[in-house]
Amino acid sequence: MAATAASKKVFEVFVSKVPWTVATREMKEYFGQFGQVKKCLLPFDKETGFHKGFCWVGFTTEEGLHNALQKDPHIIEGAKLQVQKNRKQFSGRKSNKEADDI
Repeated sequence: MAATAASKKVFEVFVSKVPWTVATREMKEYFGQFGQVKKCLLPFDKETGFHKGFCWVGFTTEEGLHNALQKDPHIIEGAKLQVQKNRKQFSGRKSNKEADDI
């Protein structure tokens, strides 16, 4: 089953410089203008309760990915986001092998 997951196409962008006032819902709504958003992962810091200022946004199609990458700048709440293509699929947890590859 792992080989099947690894062979799936990845239509994700990595977004950094996300303002602390922006939540997952706003990120999904914003990136939804480029294509259907399959997932949005905005990791939180357990100590502070705030998100870490970056996230992954996954689109259902390659077209959504390309549309998002073509727009520049991306601005939410007056802050310019940095958006780049995600190199490999983010599963939410890493095996030892994946950690070695990074």
